[in-house]
Order: sequence, then structure tokens, then C-alpha cells
Amino acid sequence: MKDDTNSSEIQVGNQKINENKELNILESLIPVFILMCLLAYNIFFKGGEWFGEYSNHYILLMGGAMAAIIGFKNKVSIERMFSEVWENWKSIFVPIMILFLVGALAGTWLVSGIIPVMVYYGLQVLSPAIFLPASVIIAAIISIATGSSWTTSATVGIALIGIGSALGIPTGMIAGAVISGAYFGDKMSPLSDTTNLAPAMAGTDLFTHIKYMAYTTVPTIIITLIVFMVLSTTIDTTGSTDISNLLKTISTTFYITPWLFVVPGVVVGMILLKTKPLIALGAGVVLAAIFAFVFQSEVLQSISSSSFQSIVNAVFIDTEIQTDDEKLTELFSSGGMKGMLWTIFLIISAMVFGGIMDAIGALAKITKELLKMASSVFGLFATTVVSCFGLNAVASDQYLAIVIPGKMFKQAFEDKDLAPENLSRTLEDAGTVTSVLIPWNTCGAYQSSVLGVGVGEYAMFAVFNYLSPFMTLFFAAFQIKIRQLVKK
Repeated sequence: MKDDTNSSEIQVGNQKINENKELNILESLIPVFILMCLLAYNIFFKGGEWFGEYSNHYILLMGGAMAAIIGFKNKVSIERMFSEVWENWKSIFVPIMILFLVGALAGTWLVSGIIPVMVYYGLQVLSPAIFLPASVIIAAIISIATGSSWTTSATVGIALIGIGSALGIPTGMIAGAVISGAYFGDKMSPLSDTTNLAPAMAGTDLFTHIKYMAYTTVPTIIITLIVFMVLSTTIDTTGSTDISNLLKTISTTFYITPWLFVVPGVVVGMILLKTKPLIALGAGVVLAAIFAFVFQSEVLQSISSSSFQSIVNAVFIDTEIQTDDEKLTELFSSGGMKGMLWTIFLIISAMVFGGIMDAIGALAKITKELLKMASSVFGLFATTVVSCFGLNAVASDQYLAIVIPGKMFKQAFEDKDLAPENLSRTLEDAGTVTSVLIPWNTCGAYQSSVLGVGVGEYAMFAVFNYLSPFMTLFFAAFQIKIRQLVKK
């Protein structure tokens, strides 16, 4: 790397920030501008199919190629670029494995009757009038307990999508409610990795961070619940309130028993006991397969002549359970691990773009230029919010959206005599929660794939997620709970 003399590397925990003294802001923004233009053209003029099914993937790689060209111009070696991309790929190995297991989980939980039994009992308990706010609360409780929005969506999220769809509620609304609750819990849980990362970057402790974050987070979730209560009154569920036919169809297709709740109970219990997600989800797949043999022999025979082959199909490829109701037949289908490939390839492509942008120093440069615009206290908060959201879009990773602004803005907050918890709160309010609003971000791609709802469908209903940055700016504008540094 002899040509990397203009580059420097800052190590922050297990994250690295690359700086390039020769790179200017225009050069840093060119790949971003090209990427956004190509994505917009693909969406609005080509219906998302410009280069076929994997159009967005190719566009991200093209953006990465443009970033690489700019890197070569500024004496960044290809070795450094490959190194950063490889580091990004290593960081998403576990999430990718989780995605594969979630695909397998969805398939085995379907053929074992777990998802149908959740829908069966859920239809009798959750009415359309309370379903959306109840979904927010349920997802929030599970996420606080587990510390993971991903696990919440992969378990109760899938079930709530199924129940709500059967009730005639738009899936975008349901997904928005689930994601709102899940990310509230993710923010406020001491078990969450982002909740631990943000105070570490800002220089405060975990529980001070959580306590201070509650000032903006609690009002946001209250407003979110009110919005979903109002939305519940607007839902047209004509023809869906009489659920007797749906219940009859489910009970004749599957063997319905409360014993099937043992499997999700074991999975949630393992997560609460801090079992690694891969192990917990893997156990959920194995147990579901066993329960399928015990309780759903007829279902397995309807899929394939071999019950074992039916389980294998549920794990790896498309599975559809035929019922007398068209809506339920559509609901009781799964893509298995195969259904996760599009999302996985998107994440891999996004990591190529983000890795090269980081390697050439573009991410650090953009953040530094934004910092120059922060002349006032409110300007500093606003710049941090913009930086976090922008990095979620450019770097495609919520961790970098916390680490880079956290490192770059820490001194600026100190210079204005602002306590570090101001920064840590803003990193979470703008970095953690907005990641799910970006289709090619790891979080957006994951949630969309797991819940089976496009980011464009749920984004406007993810009330908590897009309201959080505005809430932190509101507090900054009116100097509410803006803690000053204690002079020693």
C-alpha cells in the first residue's frame, strides 16, 4: 500500500474510519449522486426492473465502481478497497446466517402449524379496532426483553402480519406498527447492541444514556400509539369481521392445538436467557420440524409424498399450503431459505458500495463537511441527524451511521459544553431508527424480506422511526433537556 500515504485510519472499537487528505467534498459526493440518480431512474421509469430482478444490486455495484475510480485518482490502493469490503462482508456474516435461518423458520413454522395456530387464536383475541396499537405494544415488549428488533420481527412480527392480513388490515400498516414497536424496544433495551454502542461512541455510560433517551423516546412512542389508534378507525374491514369461515378453514386444514405454542415459547425463552440468535433460531427450526411430524402429517403428505421431503422443501424452497380460502392460501406460503437470497445479495452489494466509500475516505469527508455547517447548538444537532441518516443511505449500515458521527462530532459537542448524552441520544434517534427506512440498508432489506412487505409500503406507517429524528430536533430547538457539561 505504498500509494496510501495520503490516507489515515482511525480505529474505534472493531470499526475503522478512513480519512483521505487529498479527497475533496465534490469527489466524495459524486458516487452518492450517481447512485441516487440511477436508483431513482430504476424506480420511477423502469418499474424497478431496469436490469431485471437484481437491478438495485447492479446499481449499488456501479456506484461502488465509480467510488473506486475516484479512489484510484486519489491514490487509494485496490488492496485497501478490497480490505474494507472484506471487513464489511465479515461483519454481515451473522446477519446473513440469521436471514437464512429466518427463511427456514418461516417455512417450518408454516408446515408445523405454528403460524396457522397463531393466526387462529389471534383472530379471536385481536379485533381490527385494537389490532394496530396492540401490535406496537406487543412488538415493543418483546424487543425490550430480547434487545433485538430483528428477532422481534422474525417471531411475533411474522405472526402479527398473518393475523392482520386475515382481518383485512393493509400489510403496510401492520409492518409499520411492528417496526415502530420493535425499534422502540431496541432503543430502550440495555441488551441492544446499538444501545450499548451509542454511549460508547459519545463517552457516557449505558444507563445515563437510556435515562436521557427516554425524554425524546417516550413522547414519540405515545404519539405513535395515538396515530395507530386513529388509523384503526379508518380501516375498512368489510367482510373480514365475520371470521367464522376463516377459523373453520384453518381448523380443517391444520391440526390446531395450544401445544404448538411450545416452539415459539422455547425460542423466546432462549433469547431471554441470552442464547445466541443463531442457536435460538436453529432450535426453533428443529423443534418445528419435529412438531410437524407429530401434529401435521396430513399437511406434509399434501406437499409431497414424503413427509421428510416436505420438511426439506419448507426449509429450502417455496412452500404453499392449499386451503379453501384464497386469502389464506396466499398467507400460508413461504419461500424458505431461497426466498432470502434476493435480500442477502442486496446486502452484499450494499456492503461493496459502503466499503469502497469508506476506504477512499468519502464517508469521513462528507461528515466533516457537514460538521462545518454546525455553527449553533441547534445546527450541531441538525447536522448530526442529517449525517446519521445520510450514512444509513450511503454506507448501508446502521453501525457506521452511529460510529462515524459519534467519532467526528464528539469534540464539537464538548466544545459547545454539551454533555455526551446529548450526542448519544441523537445518534440513536437518528442513526438506529432510520436505518429501516432505507431499502438497501441492511435493516431495511432485512425487515422487508422477513415481514414480506416492501420498504415503500411500510415506510409511511413506521411512525416511530421517522418521527424520532424530528423529536430530537424539537427538543434541541426549544432547549428542552439539553444537558450541559459539569465544570470541574
